[in-house]
Amino acid sequence: MNLKNKKVLITGATGGIGFSLVKKFSEHGSKICASGTNQQKLDNLKKEFGDITVKQFRLEEHDKIESFIESVEKDLGGLDVLINNAGITLDSLSIRLTEENWKKVLDINLTASFLMCKYSIKKMLKNKFGKIINISSIVGHTGNIGQANYSASKSGMVAFSKSLAIEYAKKNININCISPGFIKTEMTDKINEEFKKNLISKIPSGDLGTGDDVSNCALFLASDMANYINGETIHVNGGMYMA
Repeated sequence: MNLKNKKVLITGATGGIGFSLVKKFSEHGSKICASGTNQQKLDNLKKEFGDITVKQFRLEEHDKIESFIESVEKDLGGLDVLINNAGITLDSLSIRLTEENWKKVLDINLTASFLMCKYSIKKMLKNKFGKIINISSIVGHTGNIGQANYSASKSGMVAFSKSLAIEYAKKNININCISPGFIKTEMTDKINEEFKKNLISKIPSGDLGTGDDVSNCALFLASDMANYINGETIHVNGGMYMA
């Protein structure tokens, strides 16, 4: 699995899965640009991993995404791998879900992810090579109470990834998704123990996943070992959902 010197952009890099992605690709010698919205957390990433580029960027600023990709390519000296990991939740039962919160979630999770793909593909076409990994979610396949907006955004991500995979397969660009189940993060650490116990009881493997479970899968998809995998979604959920 040779990822040394591959130029990799990771969004949502300061969260639990994002941190693991940065760590794993750094261990494999990739040239990384880590983006997020929290400058302090980005600075901490820079201190921990040293030779990485960090950029603060708000994905809802759609009109700035093209110039953001331009700056990333310039800083890294190219762009081989895009990992769309950033996302937000604004949960509410559907009858209470405001149009504003519906739109906010889709703007970041779906529209921004598509635009990141669009402008990254333009760069990858010049190099005649590229790997795009879009981080979806189990609820994009199953739905979830109070997450109509989030579920729609993650399901839409899987759908547009398939279309892009078909469009650019002959250009040596692979577009795939990873759909994590319930992963141990700072957020899940705060969940009520009774609720967590009930949740885990529904997972055949008997535990929550880890960020490394997701990032190991991303390493594989970004490598030449996955060159013949395109338009697919790999489920990392301990058997909770089987496609």
